Order: sequence, then structure tokens, then C-alpha cells
Amino acid sequence: MNFIEMKEVEYYVNENIDDFHRRRLVTVENLTLNQLLKKNPYLFRAKNLTVASDLIGSLLEAFLSSSEEKIFGDFLENLALFVAQETVGGHKSTAPGVDLEFFHLNTHFVVSIKSGSNWGNSSQQSKLAQDLRNAVVRLKQARVAANIQPVLGICYGKTRTTYTKTGYLKVVGQNFWYMISENKELYTEIIEPLGYQAREHNERFHEQRGALVNRLTIEFMQRFCAPSGAIDWIKLVEFNSKNFDLDSFL
Repeated sequence: MNFIEMKEVEYYVNENIDDFHRRRLVTVENLTLNQLLKKNPYLFRAKNLTVASDLIGSLLEAFLSSSEEKIFGDFLENLALFVAQETVGGHKSTAPGVDLEFFHLNTHFVVSIKSGSNWGNSSQQSKLAQDLRNAVVRLKQARVAANIQPVLGICYGKTRTTYTKTGYLKVVGQNFWYMISENKELYTEIIEPLGYQAREHNERFHEQRGALVNRLTIEFMQRFCAPSGAIDWIKLVEFNSKNFDLDSFL
């Protein structure tokens, strides 16, 4: 395994963190009220939100939270790929459901990378396990290596390393970054360069977010508020969920 200089990691992060912030801005710029109103209206009614701007702000926060987790998850997964390419000659896998392949310690590793432990429902997790099994079968048929180890690598979290019942090795947090770098401190060393120009990026993002809240609030009040200014929750729920056609199936 080759040693990777921290300055190489810092350079990669500085060059690519802009894409994370750019995608955040694109999400804000392109978001419509109809997309936002797909969120659970019952939840926000239960929170007793009565001010249109507060409701829009809460809906937007819920939407952006899930969106940013996905966007930053992609960044972390790509960072892990970069580290593995530099240290163990890893490469992007072409196998479905597999992100990374590399050969180390007489073992061919096939790795699916996730940013955090809370990913996917049971069917998605079952599909991942099957994808890893399929990758192992493919490699055995090609006689690439005698020892093949399927791995679920997770970028952050404290779960202990385990062999799952479905046959793959689950490696999380510090252990995952060590597995692809043999640097026990890499998981903490990568945190500093992630703050590269964060203040400047966030100032622009919050400016755009504020403008979006104002624009969507105006549209929301025009479409879903009574003349008195009160939120018309019935109309909102109808927009979100009205689709009655079951009588034709019974």
C-alpha cells in the first residue's frame, strides 16, 4: 500500500468541495413550490404552523436536509475512491451496486460505499447484498483472485466491524478510512480541508435560500391562504393527497 500525503487529500478536497456547494445552490435555484408541497402536510399541521413563511421555511429545511445529505454523501464516496486510487491502486467498479475494487494483502476487495449507516430500506439493503454476491461470482468465474472479500464501507459512524448474515464485511468510520489508507488518523485529518471557503459559500447559499423562501411564500399565500390570510389546510392537503379513484377498483 502506498502512503498518501495529506497535502494530496487537501488538494483534492479544495478542488472538489466547490461542486458540493454548487449543487446545493442548484437545488435552491430550481426548487418549485409543487416539489416542496410533496412533504407530509399532516406533520406540519401537527406542529401548529400558522404563518406562511414559517411553514415554507420548515418545509424547505426538511427538503434541503435530505438533499444535502445525498449531495455530500456523493462527495464523501468520491473522496474515498480518490484515496483508494492513490494508496492501493483502487478503481471505480463497473459491477452494479459496487463502487470500488482493489487488491491488497492477497485479497481482491469489492466495496460498496455509503456515507452513513442510516441508508436504504430492507429491500435496498437486500439488493446491495445480492449485488455484492453477484460481483464475487463474476470475479470467481474470471479467476481474478483466489480470495475475494465483499465489503460495505461506511464513511462515518462508530459501528464495530462485523461480518453480516448476508456475507459481506461491514466496515465503518475510522476503520473504513484505515482500510483504504492504513492511516488511523485519516478520518480526522480530512475534516479540516472540508471547511475550505465554507463561510463564503454559505453566505451565498443563505442569500439564495432567503430569496427562495420569500418567492415561495408569496406563491403559497396566493394559492393556499384564505382572504383573511389564514392557511387553508384543507386545500393544501387536497393538493398533496387528493386522488380518489378506488371505487372503480372495488
